[in-house]
Amino acid sequence: MARWILILTLALLAGWTQAKEAAPAAEDPVLEARMLRIATELRCLVCQNQTIADSHAELAVDLRNQVKDMLKRGDSDQMIIDYMTARYGDFVLYRPPLKGTTYILWFGPALLLLGGLGALLLVLRRRSRLSPDQFEPDPDPDAEPFVADSDTKPAK
Repeated sequence: MARWILILTLALLAGWTQAKEAAPAAEDPVLEARMLRIATELRCLVCQNQTIADSHAELAVDLRNQVKDMLKRGDSDQMIIDYMTARYGDFVLYRPPLKGTTYILWFGPALLLLGGLGALLLVLRRRSRLSPDQFEPDPDPDAEPFVADSDTKPAK
C-alpha cells in the first residue's frame, strides 16, 4: 500500500514539474528591436552603471515597459528620448550631450589623469635633485632583527 502511495505521489509531482511551453520572445520583433535600441541609450537610475536594457531593477523594467507602450502608441525614438530627458534630466542618457552642465562628465576624467601625471612628474623631479644621503639607507642583511617587546636578544 505504501509503495502505491509513493508511486502516486511521484507521478503527481512529475506532472506538476513538467516544463510549460515557452512564451514567444516578443509579439512584434521589430517593435522589440526598437525598444532595445532605445533602452540601450537610457541609463538605469537605480544601477547608474547599466542601461535600462541590461538592468533588472524594478524601475528599469518599468521604464522598458513605458518605452514599449510609447512605441506602440506611435511615438518616434527621438520623442521617447526627449520625454525621458525632460522627466529625468540629462543623467538618464547613457551618452549625455556636450554642453555647459556636462563638461565635467566629459572632461573630468582627463583632467584628473593629467593632474595625477603632473603630480607624479613633480615628485620624481624633486627626488632626482636630492643627494643619495637624504634617502633612508637600505637595511643591513647581517644586522640582528630588532625585538621591541623583550629585553633579550634573539638566539643565533
